[in-house]
Amino acid sequence: MDSEQVELPLRVVVYSSDREVRDLVHTSLGRRPAPDLPELAIADYATEAATVRAMDAGDVALAILDGEAQPGGMGIARQLKDEIFRCPPILILTGRPQDAWLATWSRADAVVPRPVSPYELASAAVQLLRAGQAARAVSA
Repeated sequence: MDSEQVELPLRVVVYSSDREVRDLVHTSLGRRPAPDLPELAIADYATEAATVRAMDAGDVALAILDGEAQPGGMGIARQLKDEIFRCPPILILTGRPQDAWLATWSRADAVVPRPVSPYELASAAVQLLRAGQAARAVSA
């Protein structure tokens, strides 16, 4: 038996009621946004209920929530931070740079404003995924 350990994909939950926003996240992150991270398994959700169920199921490395979705991702982020023990990191896509203060209320771990730069989105996601990997390694 080979002693190498198989890396499981990192599960990323994406919430937006707008298909174009979900597609933008896929395009920005790709399958492997950084060579030191495992591949991503991105799951899209267009409703609050489906997003909360996916997060409650566990094994999520990162959640990316659209602050402009209906209902808004900031409210969902705050709910998840309140209800999930050791909630995974949450990245919020805001409507404009001036909305970053609202993300503070939501307890988001990172914010990317519109217009969304694919580079900025991927960079923020990679930073949160790396931090999550390090935290899981310490607790293992």
